[in-house]
Amino acid sequence: MFTATEPLREATHKAHLSPAHEETVKATLPVIGENIGDIAKTFYAGMFAENPDLLANTFNRENQKSGAQQKALAASVATFATMLVNPDGPDAVDMLSRIAHKHVSLGITPDQYEIVYHYLFAAIGKVLGDAVTPEVAEAWTEVYWLMAHVLIDAEKDLYATADVTPGDVFRDAVLVARRDLSDRVTEFTFEVPDAPGAFTATKAGQYTSLGVTMGDGARQLRQYSLVNWDDKGFTIAVQRDGEVSSTLLDSTAVGDRVDATLPAGDLVLGDSDTTPVVLVSSGIGSTPMVGMLSALVAGAGARDITVIHSDVSEESYAQREVTKGLLDALDTQGSTVRRHRSYTGAGERVRLADLDIPAGADWYLCGGNGFLQDIRAQIEASALAPAGVHFELFSPNDWLLG
Repeated sequence: MFTATEPLREATHKAHLSPAHEETVKATLPVIGENIGDIAKTFYAGMFAENPDLLANTFNRENQKSGAQQKALAASVATFATMLVNPDGPDAVDMLSRIAHKHVSLGITPDQYEIVYHYLFAAIGKVLGDAVTPEVAEAWTEVYWLMAHVLIDAEKDLYATADVTPGDVFRDAVLVARRDLSDRVTEFTFEVPDAPGAFTATKAGQYTSLGVTMGDGARQLRQYSLVNWDDKGFTIAVQRDGEVSSTLLDSTAVGDRVDATLPAGDLVLGDSDTTPVVLVSSGIGSTPMVGMLSALVAGAGARDITVIHSDVSEESYAQREVTKGLLDALDTQGSTVRRHRSYTGAGERVRLADLDIPAGADWYLCGGNGFLQDIRAQIEASALAPAGVHFELFSPNDWLLG
């Protein structure tokens, strides 16, 4: 599932509050902003108390425990509201694009926005009390539904690209092979026998959400980048991190079945066959880069490609060999290939100024928050003049990198 960002950009920039509501939101944004974290916590607590199935089967409960999901909700509402009342505020398009893709990869449907509205505004009233006058509630209701309708329309378009009704994204996936890449990372290959061709429209860099049944019967969801795909199914790499990944590693054998959603995600390899490509990753962030390299090899054309990866050690770089094989293949096809690796265990750090990197490239980043912030700061301080910088964190609040 994928659409160009232009319709979303147009819809986002057309969103405007009525003049009276704009003044109310502008006046109350500071107090909402100061309390949005508590509002988000109260919202989720209330919604899950009365709808426990949502926590068991839709929301990732580890993200709830860590506070990551609450932080994501708080950031998205505050960012969108700021955009509406401040012409110099943040552009919310990239944030909304990521949210829309995450939502369709979880099978979110329009009716669920009504549920969120009910519990979110109950939480606002509970946290802020008498400060929520009818005028304030009315103004922030408009903020919510402006944002909701932008997302609903974007998600409708995404579902349409796969020719499915909203929410109909789960497919029965059978594990047909697993292979250890390191002591922490294992490659899993699934087939979708009841839905042949379901993954052939995958764009390099996208992910699938896997729904795995936990020991207590809950079906928990987590996104995994697609390493490879064909008309039979797909391959992912799983690192031991969290209960879904641990269940896959410890309790999922060849022949077992899981739920898998149709591919989604807006970190996708661009269509240009002339713009240089720079792929930067740390740790398991190499996974979408492997998918992009596979697509570049399949394209069979000569490209200018730079791969930069940071890991703890050579042994911990789980996708070292597969990356080397793909780069060798690109080299054979006549591509200009640059390879840079650094290992934090040896005290090394990625320093872009020390590397041979072409100017005017499309950059694709995936890794930990601190790593990506460091790389982005280095790009901004350089004369590399990137054509674009695209990133993915695999967390509910990845747009917080701004």
